[in-house]
Amino acid sequence: MIYIAPELISAALEGRAACLPFVTAPVLSDATLRTSLVEALFDLDTALAGLERDALLGEIAQSLLRLSDTRLHKKTEKLDRRSLAECRAYLAAYADENVLSIDLEKITGLDRFTLARQFRSLYGTSPHRYLLQRRLSNTRSLIAAGETLAAAAASAGFADQSHMTRHFSKTYGMTPGRFQRLVNGFHSAD
Repeated sequence: MIYIAPELISAALEGRAACLPFVTAPVLSDATLRTSLVEALFDLDTALAGLERDALLGEIAQSLLRLSDTRLHKKTEKLDRRSLAECRAYLAAYADENVLSIDLEKITGLDRFTLARQFRSLYGTSPHRYLLQRRLSNTRSLIAAGETLAAAAASAGFADQSHMTRHFSKTYGMTPGRFQRLVNGFHSAD
């Protein structure tokens, strides 16, 4: 179960709705909302990091707004492409570090929810997922170059090998160890 305080939904929708969204249907079949909730509940033993938490909160709030039965005054927002490009470049350059929402707010001049919403609109993914994909790409390169799994996880910016393994397996459909064996088997055949 997940509880999101109404004031967090309100903050995530600031400027996008006149009031909190109200969804009357007790059961929904919405792929976007389901994906966000599954990700939020993916690893209940580990607290969500700030950037991930902010992105998921924004996605859930947007889904609730979209599914709402009330007529809300929705604003169309113009994308700040320059700031979003700077954000993307920063995420790529510092993928191995602990990037916080406040860092991205300073770089772009956008609040965390506007940034997450606009980033998704322009690039099709959240800043956190973009950062995660850079880390996973770096991890694959490090493993292919012969790094140990633990060293690859640390160098790529994951909290630990277990954290890297969960995301690697979810994204690539195999464990990093299996990937390492495949790469080593490929190289030994040369």
